[in-house]
Amino acid sequence: MIIILMLAVAVMVTAYIVLRQAKFGKAPSGERLERILKSPHYKNGRFDNLNSTPQLAEDTSMPEVMFRFLFGKFPNKIPQRPFNFEKTDLKSLDPNENVFIWMGHSSYFLQIDGKKILVDPVFSGNASPFSFTTKAFKGTDLYTTDDFSELEYLIITHDHWDHLDYETVLKLFPKTKKIITGLGTGEHLEYWGYNPKNIVELDWFESSDLGEGFKVTAEPARHFSGRGLKRDQAIWASFVFETPNQRVYIGGDSGYDNHFKKIGEKYGSFDLAILENGQYNKDWRYIHMMPGDHIKAMEDLNAKRMIPVHNSKFALATHPWKEPLEKIIELNTENKRILTPKIGEKTDYLNDDENNDQWWKSY
Repeated sequence: MIIILMLAVAVMVTAYIVLRQAKFGKAPSGERLERILKSPHYKNGRFDNLNSTPQLAEDTSMPEVMFRFLFGKFPNKIPQRPFNFEKTDLKSLDPNENVFIWMGHSSYFLQIDGKKILVDPVFSGNASPFSFTTKAFKGTDLYTTDDFSELEYLIITHDHWDHLDYETVLKLFPKTKKIITGLGTGEHLEYWGYNPKNIVELDWFESSDLGEGFKVTAEPARHFSGRGLKRDQAIWASFVFETPNQRVYIGGDSGYDNHFKKIGEKYGSFDLAILENGQYNKDWRYIHMMPGDHIKAMEDLNAKRMIPVHNSKFALATHPWKEPLEKIIELNTENKRILTPKIGEKTDYLNDDENNDQWWKSY
């Protein structure tokens, strides 16, 4: 009995020490917490989705999920051989170009109407608090923070490890003019040393005029948040980025729901929608989109073009790594403009004559 108690104490002490590390961030406090407590989306001590959103679907249970995860066989979850991608030199881009450059998973660079924007960068080689887990597929870590000279905007959709990477953002702070994120996530960024005056922190439906005809609005997503033991203390969001000439939807992580339709009705249309496509499972179908959901979301948003992300860099689910890309091509029966660039490839997303190479077929 004494040995069991000693082991329990040792586990608790270890957990306490681990969770005290800076990379786990900090819970909201002070004026930020006061603002959170006034949010209509913060209820019973946590942020909540607009509609009922169970973490696990009704036809499963945590023991079932854990059993399948531990003892199931999942062929081709990880690529059989390293990728061989070529990266675009970001520092030599023509400032007048409108380009999208995917960096794997949900990390991507946009240059829109002269502004440089980076979304959810994870360049540390893994998407977890521990470097030996959730490692990037070989050949996907093309970019580092040294590849960026200056960023007008760094957008963080929510504080999960595969979207907010401590090592990466720390190195980007000196190069970033403003960080745009959801209410609560600013606490992590401020705790890590970023100037709070340059954080644009928005609740759902709040907007910020960025000047020169640029505007950003936080819109709902159907997901959750958290880096430690206490979840949902910062809001997860999608963002509508408006420029003098374009409107882009930055989806973040989200299960399918009627918020896409409402956003489409609110804004009329989008030149580009960037939506998650991958790391799904029927057991958590309310918080991540299943195959085909992204096409419905694209239709709801009235998006002229869509780029699917959240795949091909980390295995966070059990499906074959290339399945999300295969499925989106298979299910695009109406030949909608869905772009599937390689990691590192410069994409002129407004050029509808540009063809897509189904690059994953060669791996």
